[in-house]
Amino acid sequence: MSRELKRHFNCLVEVAQKRYKVNKSNCGAKSKCTPELKDAVQEKLRATWPPEQIVGRLFQGKLSFKTIYRWIYEGLLEVPLTTLRQKGKRQKPRETRGRFNVGTPISKRPKEVRKRKKFGHWELDTVASSRGKSKGCFTTFIERMTRWYVAIPMPDHSAQSM
Repeated sequence: MSRELKRHFNCLVEVAQKRYKVNKSNCGAKSKCTPELKDAVQEKLRATWPPEQIVGRLFQGKLSFKTIYRWIYEGLLEVPLTTLRQKGKRQKPRETRGRFNVGTPISKRPKEVRKRKKFGHWELDTVASSRGKSKGCFTTFIERMTRWYVAIPMPDHSAQSM
């Protein structure tokens, strides 16, 4: 505050506040979404063009297809999502290795399992190593009541030829 007063000695507070707002509105990244560009992209999307094709044919080097997907999901373009073929690109591939698709998740297991009063409730898991050439893998079994632990080494199937 004192620096501002020194810089603008005979300045009113209202004038300084207006100047601050103008300067603040001029900083930061500017959007490429102009009304002309918006109309052109919406027209092609309604004609069932995918964003990749729009960029490749009309805006090569000026716009990214990811930007178009972002505009759609942010609501800057008034286009229904049903016009999109792929609904955008996934950000990260989903990890599926080492997952069991059967069984009950921990959050949905019965209360008696949590209390550990009955023998026969097992938890299973896999432990995989990605270090070196060995690529070791174990399957672990833990009984909830007794906490009996069994680890079984799994054979390395990546070393076998098909």
